[in-house]
Amino acid sequence: MHKQLAWDDLRVVLAVSREGSLSGAARRLGVTHSTVFRRLGAIEQNVGVRLFERFRDGYAPTAAGETAAACAVRLEDEVLTLERKLSGQDLRPSGTVRITTTDTLGAVLMRHVAAMRVAHPDIQLEIAISNAMANLTRREADIAIRPTPAPSELLVGRRVADIAHAIYGSHAYLLRRDSKDLAALDWIGLDDALGSTVIARWMHDNVRAPQIACRVDALPALREAAEAGLGVAVLPCYVGDVAAGLRRVTPKTLAEPRSALWLLTHHDLRRTARIRATLDVLAEAFMSERKLFEGRRANSSAARHR
Repeated sequence: MHKQLAWDDLRVVLAVSREGSLSGAARRLGVTHSTVFRRLGAIEQNVGVRLFERFRDGYAPTAAGETAAACAVRLEDEVLTLERKLSGQDLRPSGTVRITTTDTLGAVLMRHVAAMRVAHPDIQLEIAISNAMANLTRREADIAIRPTPAPSELLVGRRVADIAHAIYGSHAYLLRRDSKDLAALDWIGLDDALGSTVIARWMHDNVRAPQIACRVDALPALREAAEAGLGVAVLPCYVGDVAAGLRRVTPKTLAEPRSALWLLTHHDLRRTARIRATLDVLAEAFMSERKLFEGRRANSSAARHR
């Protein structure tokens, strides 16, 4: 007599289907390779049908496996929706809040974490630094702090500040080059990993490929390359204006690119006490630095060299 499939069984099937291997499924589920092997064998024996074909380079679902995985996806969505809705009924500002943000905004966030802890000591923060947009629908994070012109319609949030950009170079580089002729300068660009960013789009429209001395895959590296004198770079003002080794090529910020700083969460979590409390503190903290984000607080080093 077959036993009923449990949600945990379908999670194993879904993980193997998504990863295509036992080792990948084990990492996704946070268990050992042997555990996935044993559980998958028990599931197949229970349902009386092979769910995956075993190949030398991995696992591929059979027709039955595809059916089971599709069902698991639907159930996963239902479970995650239920979790969000139950979480939304929490009336106490306590518990864990997972925040995801970029490498450059993480530096700004860290200046305010201590105040957050003082305001809400019962909230434990988990901070994930990543330039990839976390999937808030699947609860990879509760709150995302992101620079973007327009967030996804699936999310709700607060627009905290505009993000201005300017062109920056090291003091030594700009002393030996004519900074008034932008076409005569070496430029530092972004590689394909950041090709969709507003900076990359501006570079594509305004800088010829032969002018680009090197490309990097992260904004901190872009700033560091400019500080090292490899050329000039377009940077958000909250990154460039605080770098002691850089100054703006021109005093004014660029008309384009423009972006905005958003605090985002999923619609189902917007009334959760701990999420609302965290968003309130974060909004106040980042709004206190609006001049920096909007390029109205140039660093003293830049001012001295103009």
